[in-house]
Amino acid sequence: MDLATTTAASAGVSFEPWQAGLVIVLCAFAALIANAALAVFNDGARPFMLDYIQGRSTRPATATIVFGLSAGFIFGLGAPMALSTGVLNPWLAFLPVEILGLLAPWRWLAAGAGALWGAVCVFGLNAANRVATGLPVDFISALQEISTPILWLFAIFPVLAITRQFGRTKGLVALVAEAAVIVASMRLWPDLFPGSAAMALGVILLLVFAVLRDRAAKRAETAELAAKTEEERRAHEERQAATAAASDQLFGPSADRLRRNAPWLAVLGGLVAALAASGVFGGGEATSFLVADGSYTEAAQVDFLRAFGFVPLIATTALASGAYAMAGFTFVYPVGYLVHVFVDSWPLAMGAAFVLGAVVMAAEVYLLSALGRWLQRRPSIRDAADHIRAAITESLSLAILVGSLMAGLAMGEGLGIALVGGLYLFNESLGRPVVRMAAGPTAVIAAGIVLNLLHLVGLFTPAS
Repeated sequence: MDLATTTAASAGVSFEPWQAGLVIVLCAFAALIANAALAVFNDGARPFMLDYIQGRSTRPATATIVFGLSAGFIFGLGAPMALSTGVLNPWLAFLPVEILGLLAPWRWLAAGAGALWGAVCVFGLNAANRVATGLPVDFISALQEISTPILWLFAIFPVLAITRQFGRTKGLVALVAEAAVIVASMRLWPDLFPGSAAMALGVILLLVFAVLRDRAAKRAETAELAAKTEEERRAHEERQAATAAASDQLFGPSADRLRRNAPWLAVLGGLVAALAASGVFGGGEATSFLVADGSYTEAAQVDFLRAFGFVPLIATTALASGAYAMAGFTFVYPVGYLVHVFVDSWPLAMGAAFVLGAVVMAAEVYLLSALGRWLQRRPSIRDAADHIRAAITESLSLAILVGSLMAGLAMGEGLGIALVGGLYLFNESLGRPVVRMAAGPTAVIAAGIVLNLLHLVGLFTPAS
């Protein structure tokens, strides 16, 4: 399945009036939520929210920190992905509005700034796309080369996670199993993306291995306790109770704050799910290309499985800071995609997605404390989530680098590869001022500009 070809036909960034209105409303409301310090999208920024909520940090200082953590993803990943796929993504839609929301001293100003950014996304991207694709060297279309390595390498991330956590034997088993599923899917279901089924199998294997390890550890602990004296068992139970009490005392105020504001977060979840159902939004690198291709069922599966890697991180940081995630555990994304599949009328689809997304987000908020306690008793599940996130980052970094070099080849053959690869290595040598995942697309755009300038002075002829 070559999504680079199918995406190329529909990569223009355009919105129907109702889609444009939805984007603007969501961005305005998300900026309000950020202004109230109720939610941010950047997982790295969430721990800093506690100092702001408790008055130890100012609004400008917090906004500055969040901007520093997010700028590379906005300009190096969010904008290139939106231009190359024709659909919005969370780095472009959510990261800027949380910065604007945190920076604004008044709620009305936060909402206005968020709405303005939504308008920029709606109208500015289309204009930028027209200008870029009209140049002699079309680096926007070249960016679509990233789709194939992203989709196929992303499907293999469970193998890396399994190998890191459970060793080479289980990792090899997972690799062989995923490869077999890919081959079988290509033969039996040629219209479906084979990588989605393979990724599902890999994540299931990872969770099974984690559950089995936790059960084995629990049996060993039970046997060890049985061999101890009554006094030692009582001391062990008291230590466990003290740990649980300390956890409740630490996380309790944050959980209470989120529950008090659950209605506002539910509205946010409903709007995000409606955006996912609108056909102009993809929740991740792989799903942006899948949505652009119209493969909503596969996109739902990919984002559903991806969410498991982020649930422990989001839950822990939310309980520690009192600020939730803009998209919650991101299960609202697949809810929106599936509504798009099963509901034809856009007014009905928006209503259904909003209601379901609100219910999902509210349920997440109310279950947050119970989930945190459950994760404390499942160390292998927590470790599996950490390995999933690391594996996703590593596999996508490789995929985006390979795709960026392919884009350089499409733009300027050997010279294009030299420029893209050289800029990427230059960024590495400087200590990565542009984060690694965003460095490749940034290099493609910079190389595209250079090639257009060389063409302007007669030193480069674009490939036909």
